[in-house]
Amino acid sequence: MARIIITAETGCDLPLDVARELGVELVPMHVSIGEKTVDDGEISAAEMLEECRGLGVLPRTSGCTPRDFAKVFSRIREREPEASILHLAYSAVTTCSYESACVAAEGLDNIELFDTEQVTIGQGFVVSGVAAWLREHPEARLSEALSFARDLARRTKMSFIPGDLGYLRAGGRLSNAAFVGATLLRIKPVVEIVDGRLVATKKLRGKMDKAAINLVDMMLAGEDPDYSRAFLVRATGLPDPVQRVAEARVREHGFQEVTWYNTGNVITAHGGPGAFGLAFARKA
Repeated sequence: MARIIITAETGCDLPLDVARELGVELVPMHVSIGEKTVDDGEISAAEMLEECRGLGVLPRTSGCTPRDFAKVFSRIREREPEASILHLAYSAVTTCSYESACVAAEGLDNIELFDTEQVTIGQGFVVSGVAAWLREHPEARLSEALSFARDLARRTKMSFIPGDLGYLRAGGRLSNAAFVGATLLRIKPVVEIVDGRLVATKKLRGKMDKAAINLVDMMLAGEDPDYSRAFLVRATGLPDPVQRVAEARVREHGFQEVTWYNTGNVITAHGGPGAFGLAFARKA
């Protein structure tokens, strides 16, 4: 049976070597620094932030273009003409990427496109989970893989705490009044995925180590988690002590496999340096 190849945007924050190991093809999103636009991952997030500081600007992001997808789809078809393609997309309401993928897929056979309604490691959690499932079920049909992806995406939960509220405000997800109030009161908003959108919902107080622990406890409260794995994400600048207490808390809850990922250019541009997040799935 022909192989199913997964594609996803670089905004899923799976490193290139991990994506290769999983057999996933990444399509580049983009970030603009002043007048310059580069592919997500072309430079590190730390380099992006340093260039922005030097220019006195904040980074701006843009999704994949139809041409970006066409290049990847064509490369797959040239290499494996009989392969099917399953595109697991970055949340469609946050970027043009899903629409671009649909344009590039017009006229192609054996391709399915699915809006995961997830971003960063939420999307990465779904992508890696589907890739692992396909390895266990090499005989699966494209429709079966799509069904599994839909179920996993529905069960996946992801939230993060931005490291710098100025980046969240610049992205239009925090009002000026809320920004001033949160800064004065040392409030850290929790950004959750709600119907595919990044929404600042609950508020946490105190230093980042305490906020990270509270985020973990809050996300797991009232849930029925699948404790087999959890993803943690950090933006450049997140202090090591915060990482240690956050991981310890996740393990205390009973997660067996805990994996750290670094935010790429896209989510760093929204959450700023020092952001922290968690993704896991509810039980089936």
